[in-house]
Amino acid sequence: MIVGLTGGIATGKSLVAGELKKLGAHIIDADKIAREIVEPGKPAYNDIVKEFGAAVLKPDAAIDRKALAKTVFCDPVALDKLNNITHPRIRERIREEAGRLSAQGDKLIVLDIALLIEMGVRYEVEKIIVVYSDAEQQLERLMKRDNLTRDEALKRLSCQMDIKEKLKYADYVIDNSGQLDKTIEQTRSLFNKIEGLKNIKKGT
Repeated sequence: MIVGLTGGIATGKSLVAGELKKLGAHIIDADKIAREIVEPGKPAYNDIVKEFGAAVLKPDAAIDRKALAKTVFCDPVALDKLNNITHPRIRERIREEAGRLSAQGDKLIVLDIALLIEMGVRYEVEKIIVVYSDAEQQLERLMKRDNLTRDEALKRLSCQMDIKEKLKYADYVIDNSGQLDKTIEQTRSLFNKIEGLKNIKKGT
């Protein structure tokens, strides 16, 4: 069974993914895949350099992800160009990894991907988990995590799909607005529920 795990920036998605992994789920990390496909020599790397130039490269010629993000940040045209280069390759790698893990056994497969909704990957998972936190807490976490001013954090959030919009697609919601132990408790409970669904599907 493959489920999608998503959420807004700084809502706690990585925390939930880590706990699901501890519980025995296979995690497909879309951000890791996104980093791998832009390594020097890879087709996506060549396309990015051709499109955006040497300004997005580090001295060692690797992609400078921060510089690239700054280049496309809140620029729909530039972002669309980048997405057209990376998204098809990310989706392809996700499918390959999901197929490989499915062949290994019956463990729960969790696709950890921030852009699950935006990339249309929601059609490739059976259930969707959205990690949520209230707006003020999300803002404060983002400011602390990335060392941003309030205005900088608000601007970054304004360029992404609102977490409340993502909730419309959720089969399950984990509320990370409270204490850490509460989030972990919700995650464990949800893991057990999904494992129960797997057993029902198998007719056991």
